[in-house]
Amino acid sequence: MKKIVLFIAVVLSGATMTAQDMYGEATYMSKVKMDNSWMDNNRDITPERRKRIEENMKKMTEKTYVLKFNRTESTYKEEVALEAPGQRRGWGSMMGTMMAGEKYKDITGGTYTEQRDMMGKTFLIQDSIPQLAWKITGESRKIGNYMAMKATATMPSGEFDWANWRRKGRGKDEAAAAEQKRKDSIAQASGDLTAMFEKPDEVQVVAWFTPEIPVQHGPGIYGGLPGLILEVNSGNTTLLCSQITINPEERDEIKPAKKGDVVTQEEYDKTLKVKMDEMRQRWSGGRGRSRGR
Repeated sequence: MKKIVLFIAVVLSGATMTAQDMYGEATYMSKVKMDNSWMDNNRDITPERRKRIEENMKKMTEKTYVLKFNRTESTYKEEVALEAPGQRRGWGSMMGTMMAGEKYKDITGGTYTEQRDMMGKTFLIQDSIPQLAWKITGESRKIGNYMAMKATATMPSGEFDWANWRRKGRGKDEAAAAEQKRKDSIAQASGDLTAMFEKPDEVQVVAWFTPEIPVQHGPGIYGGLPGLILEVNSGNTTLLCSQITINPEERDEIKPAKKGDVVTQEEYDKTLKVKMDEMRQRWSGGRGRSRGR
């Protein structure tokens, strides 16, 4: 552990002057390992339809984000490609609502602001930055041109962290698995796929940070380490930094969004859950009427 502290101290001492006027931009690529087993042995899902579903899920989870930061502030935003009018509808639109949003973090104040649009209404989420109990392991490796160190933590699983949800009934005996399969059929018929999955209580997080860039920033909610986080593995999600630019001539202003109804994260999640339930009921009712005709 003494070697770890000494290494970080040496790197930070050489970079302190740079950090006083530091501005940087880091690009991250996301990749999610989704559980698609719910489509196995489903006679209603043809191979062609399954391929389309998997391709759409891949588009929704493999994204590019840009982190812009100075010594104490950062913004984190998805690079969104232009879509044709009406291309994203129904659940695709709702999933986009849950996963999108620009996040501003103030390290000094320990707060974040995130602007999100939900079905035509704009919200401004303001809350405290989650504090993770990081443990620096002493392992190190090169990521690009930077020496990175490994840190681990455990965090509660988010209410809408779909990537880490897992199929119910896995690992159970044959009778329990058969009963879950019956429930899965009912869930698919009603359009409530959430009934087929369960949320873990906690998620294991592994981060790789570089003290060579002495800021406490990272992608998304992650940060609080003595160096920029270059890679995060959180449950089934991986965020990997693919490009870094430090102190370019042109700099964007780092500031929080101002437009929207101010809510806490908990209040926003409750509203989102209500909207999702409403959409599921409308979708399920439409399917039922179609069958009756």
